[in-house]
Amino acid sequence: MKIVGISGSIVGSKTKTAMTYVAKEISEKYPEEEFTLLDLADYQIHFSDGRNYLEYEGDTGFVAKTIMEADAIIIGTPIFQASIPATLKNIFDLLPVNAFRDKVISMYVTAGSSKHYLVAEQQLKPILSYMKGQIVQTYVFIEEKDFHQKEIVNDDVFFRIERLVEDTIVLTETYTRMREEKEAKYDF
Repeated sequence: MKIVGISGSIVGSKTKTAMTYVAKEISEKYPEEEFTLLDLADYQIHFSDGRNYLEYEGDTGFVAKTIMEADAIIIGTPIFQASIPATLKNIFDLLPVNAFRDKVISMYVTAGSSKHYLVAEQQLKPILSYMKGQIVQTYVFIEEKDFHQKEIVNDDVFFRIERLVEDTIVLTETYTRMREEKEAKYDF
């Protein structure tokens, strides 16, 4: 299974810190899975201009194709001004409407305030649903107080991330098996 982690901002450290823990969790507990980290801060991505994602070259093309080839996607996003960052929204805009069909999508959110808890529910989940993703219903919300000196210091956050990774992998395996069984019923 191909799993892509998207660290959805080009600024700050908290989202990348949490994604690093996600990557560690996958490599230690699920070493047979292929994990690719796309930290948007590491790429020069063009703004979407309506082209087919296959027509983009360079970093933009690489990021779009990597996401499209994934079986599961774990999105990490900070909340800025009560919204997801434009860099993450641009990634969604680069992809086709049904880009997440047959893909399991999970997420975690880093925020400076507990008041931003519902941004994932009201902004991110509707986008992912519109793009036909199978969304892991629970997500991890990580507040400013859960970090100290660029490290996660709340053990509960570690447990919630472990569960998020497990749920993502189990749900992906389940949907894959269901799809294969359905396709096996057809004779062509």
